[in-house]
Amino acid sequence: MAHGDRYCHTVVALDGDFAMAKAIPDALAVEYVLADHDKRAGLLNVPAFRTLLRGRKPDVLVTYNWGAIEWSLANRWFPVAPHIHIEDGFGPEEANRQLARRVWLRRIALSGKHTRVVVPSRQLERIARNVWHLPGRGLRYLPNGVDCSRFVSRTDPRESSRPLVIGTVAALRPEKNIGRLIHAFAALAQERPSMALELVIVGDGPEGAALKATAQATGRGSQIRFTGATPTPELALREMDIFAISSNTEQMPLSVLEAMATGLPISSVAVGDISEMVAEENLPYVARQDDELGFRDSLRSLLDDANLREKLGRANRAIALARFDRAQMAARYLELFG
Repeated sequence: MAHGDRYCHTVVALDGDFAMAKAIPDALAVEYVLADHDKRAGLLNVPAFRTLLRGRKPDVLVTYNWGAIEWSLANRWFPVAPHIHIEDGFGPEEANRQLARRVWLRRIALSGKHTRVVVPSRQLERIARNVWHLPGRGLRYLPNGVDCSRFVSRTDPRESSRPLVIGTVAALRPEKNIGRLIHAFAALAQERPSMALELVIVGDGPEGAALKATAQATGRGSQIRFTGATPTPELALREMDIFAISSNTEQMPLSVLEAMATGLPISSVAVGDISEMVAEENLPYVARQDDELGFRDSLRSLLDDANLREKLGRANRAIALARFDRAQMAARYLELFG
């Protein structure tokens, strides 16, 4: 959308879900195609995908993540079009280790001279080089960006009667490990019975019911609020005092960039590129991934110091504006596609 009518798009949804089409302006030239394939057939779909490619003759083939690896293979030898593959993360099955079969298929499918592989995080860049052994000539690091003008710092003073809000925005899936955040919050709330505290969890997903049960089991269910998903995260973030992320796996999470653009301090575990995203002043509040007490301590420090929260929030917003604005990302992709 940032490049207007420069391109015509053909979108193939392998799961048949075109729900996001409603977010695309009608003025853009977009055709939606349902691929005729058997999801259980795996690599046997490659010939059908190649036939579809040859019929369409695109100027550029763009694929996303592991789920499109058969399309990469369909264009690997005697390519129909230049190929850009965008890899932005892993599911829970690859949260802690790379699966050998997938490593080999990525190595084969993504190493052609006509292929460029785009990654948004330095961690993924290291994996692509050192595990998948992709050639450096075809690898491109392009960090994510958000519309910083949409995420505006809260300027009104916090009302003393309002609870201090720790918040997160995430899909409620196992790899997000929201349970870790719930338990950390419950322990801190128990330590501070006289402090008005609230945990706000924005998002939905398959773990929703189990996480609500976990919240009730801590005895702090009345202080933990599940809002469901929202199309306006900027409004939810402006109600938070601290943004927390407790995932088992991430790369360059947009939710952290959005929180930074809102001027929030970040309490996190060290997954993906978060340590390289936040301001230097915020680094002490990024705990090791396996350090539950360290994560809780970072939240405690931020709860207890309003001046610290303000200082870190300002520094994070400055980094978001300088390095991670959407306009910068759009310019990098324009250069890549050009």
